[in-house]
Amino acid sequence: MAKYVYDFTEGNRNLKDLLGGKGANLAEMTNLGLPVPPGFTITTDACRHYLAEGSLPDGLEQEVAGHLAALESTMGRKLGQADDPLLVSVRSGAKFSMPGMMETVLNIGLNDESVHGLAKQAGGNDRFAWDSYRRLIQMFGKTVLGIDGDLFEGALDRLKGRRQDTDLDAGELQQLVEAYKGIVREQTGADFPADPREQMRLAVMAVFDSWNAPRAILYRRQERIPADLGTAVNIMAMVFGNYGDDSGTGVAFTRDPGSGQQGIYGDYLQNAQGEDVVAGIRNTIPLQDLERIDPSSYRELLAIMETLENHYRDLCDIEFTIERGKLWMLQTRVGKRTAAAAFCIATQLVDQGLITMDEAVTRVTGDQLAQLMFPRFDGGAEKKKIAKGMNASPGAAVGKAVFSSERAVELAEQGEDVILVRRETNPDDLAGMIAARGILTSRGGKTSHAAVVARGMGKTCVCGAEELEVLPAERRFIAPGGVEVSEGDVISIDGRTGEVFLGEVPVVPSVVVEYFEGAAEPADDLVKAVDRIMRHADGARRLGVRANADTPDDAARARRFGAQGIGLCRTEHMFLGERRQLVEDLVLATTDEERQAALDALEPLQKSDFIGIFQAMDGVPVTIRLIDPPLHEFLPDLVELSIKAATQEATDKDRRLLSAVKRLHEQNPMLGLRGVRLGLVIPGLFAMQVKAIAQAAAEVPGARPEIMIPLVAAVQELESVREEAVKILAETGVEALIGTMIEVPRAALTAGRIAEAAEFFSFGTNDLTQMAWGFSRDDVESSFFHRYLDLGIFGVSPFESIDREGVGRLIEIAVAEGRAARPDLHLGICGEHGGDPDSVHFCHDAGLDYVSCSPFRIPVARLEAGRAALAENESDTR
Repeated sequence: MAKYVYDFTEGNRNLKDLLGGKGANLAEMTNLGLPVPPGFTITTDACRHYLAEGSLPDGLEQEVAGHLAALESTMGRKLGQADDPLLVSVRSGAKFSMPGMMETVLNIGLNDESVHGLAKQAGGNDRFAWDSYRRLIQMFGKTVLGIDGDLFEGALDRLKGRRQDTDLDAGELQQLVEAYKGIVREQTGADFPADPREQMRLAVMAVFDSWNAPRAILYRRQERIPADLGTAVNIMAMVFGNYGDDSGTGVAFTRDPGSGQQGIYGDYLQNAQGEDVVAGIRNTIPLQDLERIDPSSYRELLAIMETLENHYRDLCDIEFTIERGKLWMLQTRVGKRTAAAAFCIATQLVDQGLITMDEAVTRVTGDQLAQLMFPRFDGGAEKKKIAKGMNASPGAAVGKAVFSSERAVELAEQGEDVILVRRETNPDDLAGMIAARGILTSRGGKTSHAAVVARGMGKTCVCGAEELEVLPAERRFIAPGGVEVSEGDVISIDGRTGEVFLGEVPVVPSVVVEYFEGAAEPADDLVKAVDRIMRHADGARRLGVRANADTPDDAARARRFGAQGIGLCRTEHMFLGERRQLVEDLVLATTDEERQAALDALEPLQKSDFIGIFQAMDGVPVTIRLIDPPLHEFLPDLVELSIKAATQEATDKDRRLLSAVKRLHEQNPMLGLRGVRLGLVIPGLFAMQVKAIAQAAAEVPGARPEIMIPLVAAVQELESVREEAVKILAETGVEALIGTMIEVPRAALTAGRIAEAAEFFSFGTNDLTQMAWGFSRDDVESSFFHRYLDLGIFGVSPFESIDREGVGRLIEIAVAEGRAARPDLHLGICGEHGGDPDSVHFCHDAGLDYVSCSPFRIPVARLEAGRAALAENESDTR
């Protein structure tokens, strides 16, 4: 028969799956001999049964009754006993900490009779007894019966006026109890339940129900906590911090969760129960003041804090109560901390001999490192928020709003900080995006053009701020409430939260970025900690880390950030700007001679680009993707060109361009004439690029080019391009690997054949995700992804983290079949997932050789690659 209830003496901290974090840690503290009130835990199995079936599992109530009888025997009193009552608390406790997200009910067991018995226990302290009773009704009414908490707060406020709640005497609190019971009767049509066991049963079910409360669901989604874990319920004998000034409750941390510094950190509140500290109904005092109020309890608490930190080998978060001079431990858990504190604490614990450097690396995350790398707004500064969009690329940016790329470049050259505001960006905006401090769009999602490019450049970006009406022709936008921002007005955008502010908000620079850039020595404690952890992670990792970089500047930055090569150099960005004219000449060519002339003009420009990149990378691999997008993206907009061609000022070239744009126009360009298809249809295009690569490599000593053919779906496509490329390379005497980008599902499913012609695969997971799911990335994120997240269809967007079951399966098939056909096949990933922590772990597990990501994500990928290797080592030793 299933066991659903465990006494605190039966569990330990390794049973978090079954007992939840709170129950497992209460059991652990009990085993350590610390002063924990006796109690028992109802398991997460019981919660999952209740949520699935709508009823408590068979046998649970009998088990609870048995454990309650044992608790009553230990305490020498019975639940609700009129003359000497036992009171209990009922508290939630999931595997992962979800502070404040689920329910707690204190003082269960009180009714109109036992309240007098409680007063007798307290030596005739009627005030304490009635205070505890009113707390039960208030908490039970709100959390179990679903009554609006403001009704209880209103009754309390009317009674106490300007006084504190501690100023109410016993008579007034008794009056408040009657008022509360009236609220319950009025709101539910029934009296407050007087049966203590019924109180406890209903409270247990309320805790189970709170697992699926909206705030709990939202928190789990934010923290990526699985929705099917359920919560345990902890039933514990009550200890009272509201006896009087010799009692109280508090929260303590074994070191500062904000900075990681060792010391005494926490809050204490006299004559209060635990919920008072959380609710903030009265001002707490610093924990240090407890030394003056109750020296004995203070010294005991410090000793327990040291015991717990040494036992858990980590920062501990502790809840405690002092009952008439007696210290009780109500909870401990590994404490939440800021990103800065996480790095500092990890290395401090190494220096204290509590953990190894391997463990220190696993104690921090890439997400935490990313938080440290981007400048942030000063949290204490005044801000006027005018809109909110998607937090597409972290950081804090302040500048004058501009509405065109040209204006952004113009003002930036004059030394002005600007924010480029667009409805959406396109490749033509690249210069403006480079010039701007940040990018703000009213359309698009986290993987739209603006977001992808911004992350690659380390630019702050807020996308999809739909509340904004962007009017580029009028050089202004309108925010909710009629707020208008015209060109030149200063705005601030927060890429971490997606918030948009009017005016300038002060920013705090990141010394961690300065360290990675080589501009700052590891001087302060934080940078020293980051340096130590990064060095160890680099030594542990198996995965290489490359960069997605298209310019010499990006390549140089990537090297400073620790890139071991370029995994994706996009050549299409080299066809923009002044070179657009040459692309137009190529499209308009009607003879072989005209087409070759356009290609000949492009070739030396491409060669120059590649020379700069090879020089910046200084002998490490550079994977260059041949042109991927359809040619129409490099031509004028169809609507704008149609209008222009209809005017008297239109030239013959305008009309010819219009004809070409119409000819090349596609309903779904992503699935049209692009990638390898373009290279096969336009003779000489890929040959020109391969020649430029080969000639550049010949001029740069140590250059290591790798040529990647995009959008291959059939081995025959690759073979056709490869044959021509091999001839060109042979003519120049340059060696280069030739491979392909796996971004079409068919390519993944026929990887064994394709590997016969490819020396490497690079998984383009952006397009692979689009095609596997049938999603248009630029359209779906802002239109219905939020609904999919609400419904639990996604735990996280598949464009943010690799969909292991679908896209991941395609990758695993391609890895297995590709390596079976060519054992020395090199494998990498170059989509946006290359910098996502969870995806890096997947790539390690799948057996890839490297990940490639935007320069500013390289440290994150390095750290996560190290963590993945250490996690595998730990698993192997078990």
